[in-house]
Amino acid sequence: MLRQISRQIKTGQKSQKFYYSSEGNNNASLVPLTAERYQNVKRGSYANLEEKDVKFFESILGTNRVLTQEDELNGYNTDWLKTVRGQSKIVLKPKTTQEMAEVVGHCVRRKLAICPQGGNTGLVGGSVPVFDEIIISTNLMDKIENIDVHSGVVQTQAGVILEKLDSELGEHGLMAPLDLGAKGSCNIGGNVATNAGGLRLLRYGSLHATVLGLEVVLPTLDNTKSKTGSAQILDFMTPGMKKDNTGYDLKQLFIGAEGTLGIITKVALACPPKPEAINLAYLGLESFDQVLVTFQKAKEFLGEILSSCEFMDGEAVDCVTDNLNLSSPIERQPFYMMIETSGSNQGHDEEKLSQFLEHLLENGTIVDGTMATSPSHQQQLWPLRERISEALLHDGYCYKYDISLPFDSFYRSVDVMKARLGDDIVRCVGFGHLGDGNMHLNITSKTYNQEIMDKIEPYLYQWISENKGSISAEHGLGFKKKDFMHFSKCPVSISAMHQIKQVFDPYMIMNPYKVLPST
Repeated sequence: MLRQISRQIKTGQKSQKFYYSSEGNNNASLVPLTAERYQNVKRGSYANLEEKDVKFFESILGTNRVLTQEDELNGYNTDWLKTVRGQSKIVLKPKTTQEMAEVVGHCVRRKLAICPQGGNTGLVGGSVPVFDEIIISTNLMDKIENIDVHSGVVQTQAGVILEKLDSELGEHGLMAPLDLGAKGSCNIGGNVATNAGGLRLLRYGSLHATVLGLEVVLPTLDNTKSKTGSAQILDFMTPGMKKDNTGYDLKQLFIGAEGTLGIITKVALACPPKPEAINLAYLGLESFDQVLVTFQKAKEFLGEILSSCEFMDGEAVDCVTDNLNLSSPIERQPFYMMIETSGSNQGHDEEKLSQFLEHLLENGTIVDGTMATSPSHQQQLWPLRERISEALLHDGYCYKYDISLPFDSFYRSVDVMKARLGDDIVRCVGFGHLGDGNMHLNITSKTYNQEIMDKIEPYLYQWISENKGSISAEHGLGFKKKDFMHFSKCPVSISAMHQIKQVFDPYMIMNPYKVLPST
């Protein structure tokens, strides 16, 4: 049965690339200022940007890499979701680590607050200023410095776009160990700074495991480097080996720190071999219990070739098909799954996946499905999952929650919020990385509504805490969720984080108002 439909994916809809970026966004000025919407946040006692600062930055970077015009700044001041907007008066674009150290050193001496920024694809307000912080963009730090085919290790500057990195690795028979919907815009340094997870963490693990080395510019002065004193450069790039048990593994502190401890300038990354055979199944199911059964059976039947297991509820797919005019190759179902396999033998892997799906069809676990073995067909299927976040923005305003929960309460989080919010919202959907217990719970309304927000927060976080989950699975805390950390971390942990912040950022200038709760 499945073999008969496995090649019949609709081909009328052309594959589209999509980019999560607000750079150059002409509507940025329509987004309310963060400082006005969140009036409980007060600007720190930082210096104000002066003309002498601009002149210094221009002396290091040249005039063309120092942006000060309002129309140039709009995209950098606004997140791509158009939910938060800062008031920075300047964007700096260094190309080298030494340039980065010089401009950060000046900010230390002057006590100018800094907002590091990569591709600006974050979802929690962590990559844009809250007030008038100096934006330091890594976009021009875009060189892939070395690919070691024998060890499978790449050394790259932080500003390299993930899609470009993966493409160049592919030419050497390797691949990046993470894949995100924002791969056409996000930077590898930003991925590391936020500990991005993505579609294939189930197979390749987290960045805490695959990052072998980092170079980080710290907001502390090293007076041996220049007459005026540049920032310190912390070099974890050597030896960059897969096994290095020499002392404390300090680089781990910067993975997921969201630029609050220092600015990542280089990354050494362990990259797996590029699979020769990739197959993708798109399935329809009648209940979430059947979703869980399918996932469990996938682990049993597919074993070593299972590389991704995603789920979407019916309303999430409705949003993509309605708002983005995409086509689903099967009839509408309450739940959907995407199961990907990656291996070295196309015939073997295709046969294994096909037999697995036929078994599920015969026993009624899944009610419909199709399988794509060619890259072109797979590229038509993946947008039904990857473009959900983009599609939700067409509803109006999106309240995004990135959570992890035990499976017995995983989808119940959506049902609970639907019951609580009722007709106040446009829709409440659930989708995400079932393979690692990561739910993306998204709620939309026509415009931002404080009453809706008050119904969601902190109620949802309290519910997650009671059900032994995490309020942030992979997006980080950024600005929006920093004051809810206590729902996932104990007071001793939070206190220790504040102490670590003080060690690496004694002047508290790195990405202020983010990640750590207010003291």
